[in-house]
Amino acid sequence: MNKYFNDAIIGNNKIRAGLTKKGELIRLFYPNIDFKQFIEEFKVGVKVNDSGLIHLEQDINNVYDQYYSEGTNVLNTEVENTYFKLGIIQTDCAPIGEDNLLIRKYKLINQNTIPLEVKLIVKSKLLTNENNDVASRIIDNGLIQYTHDYNFSIFSNKNIMSHKLHGIDDVIESGVLNDKDYIGMTNNSGIIYDVQTIQPGSEIEIPLYIYITDNREKFRLSDIEKEIDNIVKKDYKEEIYKTKKYWRRYLKSHSNIEFENSSYEQMLKKIYDRTILLYPLLGNSETGGIAAAMEADEGKTACGRYAYSWPRDAVFITNALDLLNMAKETEKFYKNFCRNTQSKNGMWEQRFYTDGRLAPAWGYQIDETSSVIFGVYSHYLKTKDFRFLKDNFKMLEKAVKYLEKYIDKILKGESPEKISYDLWEMHEGVSLYSLSSIFASFEAMIKINELILPEFVNNRLKQNEIKGQIQTLQDRLGKLKEFIINNFYDEQNNFYRRNLEDEKIDISVLGAIVPFNVFSAKEKKVQNTIERINMTLRTYTGGYLRFENDHYTGDRPWVIATLWMALYYIEIGNIKEARECFDYVVKTQNPHGFLAEQVDNQKMEPAWIIGLGWSHAMFILVLNKLKQLEK
Repeated sequence: MNKYFNDAIIGNNKIRAGLTKKGELIRLFYPNIDFKQFIEEFKVGVKVNDSGLIHLEQDINNVYDQYYSEGTNVLNTEVENTYFKLGIIQTDCAPIGEDNLLIRKYKLINQNTIPLEVKLIVKSKLLTNENNDVASRIIDNGLIQYTHDYNFSIFSNKNIMSHKLHGIDDVIESGVLNDKDYIGMTNNSGIIYDVQTIQPGSEIEIPLYIYITDNREKFRLSDIEKEIDNIVKKDYKEEIYKTKKYWRRYLKSHSNIEFENSSYEQMLKKIYDRTILLYPLLGNSETGGIAAAMEADEGKTACGRYAYSWPRDAVFITNALDLLNMAKETEKFYKNFCRNTQSKNGMWEQRFYTDGRLAPAWGYQIDETSSVIFGVYSHYLKTKDFRFLKDNFKMLEKAVKYLEKYIDKILKGESPEKISYDLWEMHEGVSLYSLSSIFASFEAMIKINELILPEFVNNRLKQNEIKGQIQTLQDRLGKLKEFIINNFYDEQNNFYRRNLEDEKIDISVLGAIVPFNVFSAKEKKVQNTIERINMTLRTYTGGYLRFENDHYTGDRPWVIATLWMALYYIEIGNIKEARECFDYVVKTQNPHGFLAEQVDNQKMEPAWIIGLGWSHAMFILVLNKLKQLEK
């Protein structure tokens, strides 16, 4: 099975889980959103009377409905088995304050006229490798799957009736598991709980716990079993209640917009609320790192993976965080994460794990570095927190010196030390987006220097250094803009090129207008470019492609491309066109309010990477501007 789609995401400070629209748990990360992912397969089913296994995640007689408890990250999946008339409400909750615990509560309702004898069956297959091999051990109330580094425990508040450690795939469909062994060298095991006989019109609940422990902290079996006993003694209903209460308070504290009761406004509210609830699940609270998305392709069968932190995304995501009363998260991203991931020479690499370690990468992107400078100043403009600028000043000085060396090579017609990828990480060379981001970072650094200058009133040498820096940056700004005008505008075809090597129309040239402001939105050459974009990249449904012949996972519109066009139209005052772009995205949200990276034009639904942080950021930026215009 290709586990590409996280239809729903839940989590707390340490655990993050991705689930399908039918409630299947397809991935579970601990202790960060990007490492470690434990699950290869996790199946839950029931055996009713003398039936075989009825999979909760897939059965011809099952009818599904899924929804979050209002204003929370607690997920409910209703499953009605029409054959046995058995209703099941599965509630998935990552308790606040229990950072390494996931609660899966099952309420079973007998809607039949006869008694139903129900057994709950759990099959867990963990990811394994020769250097961290998974083994399994049965305990009275569950199963411990363990490696050298971690324990993955599955248990309930009642004892199991039977289990199977080896060869479970051969017998699981029968719904009968019998094994004499209590311990084995296997990553694929199953357990059965005898729920009991449920009388007609009656219901019963059973909690299932997943508890992850780091063996570097607790490695003795007795320690694990003691913790399991303590967890079982707690009231799981109270833990779920407290978690709901926490998320509702969190949502209220970060909501700045009042929505009307119309159906359209409530569609906006659904995305808005889900964005607020998504961002803490993408972030690392200890380091400030922000992942692009919950992972969707661990095997790299279709992409280079997503659960990493790109400094470049800060331009958009941290701007959105600031609009959602998440200034502390923005500040931590720059003051902690960026400071600790900056290279000695002043640059930032392509991407990192959210804990700050260097992540797998395939190249170099100059805009990762320029984006940090631009993002720091953008945050200052919203908060006017001068101390924030002072704290980051040395980091920014190192970064801008690196950028100056890069630009000097470009302006002289020489190849820079490292050839940069473009925004989409697909083409190496000199791109308009990258140069525009550098242009904006130089402008930002000039203003930062002017603000910082009075702080060195008693240090003439430092003052002279800063004044000199301001002058050199101003000189480079003029030369850089002239270079862009002379080299990136195609006079014959009347549009701004994305790079110096090809003629493909690319939505990323909008970066020169929004947010980097190299050109004004109403300039004739910009309008000519917009005309070409609309002729080439706008699809029949109103969504926009990234660039011509974009075959990455299929020729499909991108949410960020479409919302980028909305931002441009707002700049020129064309609110009608802006709303058309915006409405396209609103209509393509998933049932929970998540936005995807791409959209299936025929089905008008998410087609790839559900819950992309950048897509949600663009939504917040456009929504905020449109709401401001309504005032």
